Amino acid sequence: MSETRQNAPIRTWQEGDTVSGFALLSRKELRQDRNNRDYLDLELTDASGSISGKVWSDSPALDGDFEAHQFVAFKGQVKRYRDQLQLNVVECREATEDDRRYGFDEPQLVPSTPEDIDDLWSRLEAACGKIERPLLRRLAEETLTAWGEALREHPAAKSIHHAYRGGLLEHVVSMAELAVRVCEHYPRIDRDLVLLGVLFHDLGKLRELGAMPANDYTLQGRLVGHVVLGRDLLRERCAAIDGFPDDLRLQLEHLVLSHQGRLEFGSPVEPMTAEALALHFIDNLDSKLAQLRQAASGAGGFQYIRGLGRMVYLGADTDGAEDSDEEDDGEEDAAEQPGQSQLEL
Repeated sequence: MSETRQNAPIRTWQEGDTVSGFALLSRKELRQDRNNRDYLDLELTDASGSISGKVWSDSPALDGDFEAHQFVAFKGQVKRYRDQLQLNVVECREATEDDRRYGFDEPQLVPSTPEDIDDLWSRLEAACGKIERPLLRRLAEETLTAWGEALREHPAAKSIHHAYRGGLLEHVVSMAELAVRVCEHYPRIDRDLVLLGVLFHDLGKLRELGAMPANDYTLQGRLVGHVVLGRDLLRERCAAIDGFPDDLRLQLEHLVLSHQGRLEFGSPVEPMTAEALALHFIDNLDSKLAQLRQAASGAGGFQYIRGLGRMVYLGADTDGAEDSDEEDDGEEDAAEQPGQSQLEL
């Protein structure tokens, strides 16, 4: 067995590594294989990325004391299955205060935007400053005042894209700056409406998802969803402005309700205006390129991206790794910390 890499960031793991350290356990699901034997399907996360983990029926970790959304201490081997790395977990338990002497540090285990939060906020204010109509600029400014603190910290999704601290702000800023360029190219599109659509389109995720590190669906998130919750937030902010025109509010509501693009993707209605179409495609482009960027931070070669529903090519894979024969029926680089004592699991 290879030498254990201790406290190495997930993004640096390679096929064949034996690794140990600490992670945020983002998911834990009990499943059965083809022989009806129990196994656990996990997702382990740190500030550098995440990886799927498996606890097979013969692993002592199957009966370990740990739950989803806890920080855990683990040990396992990195394998490759269907063009993606996964961790076969052999030991796992909840992390404790005593583990700090072995390198346990929560901020290092919570995924965060690589961007500077204050810089992102300044860029968002600058984009909203391009809104020309005083009434709509006031709507944007009061929305940032009401929800800015949460917006700075919140993830944009549970797992698909921008699923980390500050991810929602990063996504909104990227979309807003792209929207300005798109509206320059298509001057007949109402830029004010598109920018407000960008601001509100995913604002319902502040209620749909819990903040990091839990980043899981709330009750109203599951029962209602961020699209309708975002429309409700828009209505609240418009109602706070005396005399806000009903027809203008209705156009903004349509942007929020249609931004997913298609009924089967969760939109109550499909885009029916130029501004709604522009918002949908800007959102779609930014989210999909974010998925590619995240995938490209790991191994190259061909990878299957679940959110895209297809294989993508991410450049030459220097590992030359082959697919593993392991059976599975379930679903920036940082230096290793030197001189650490061996983690006791």
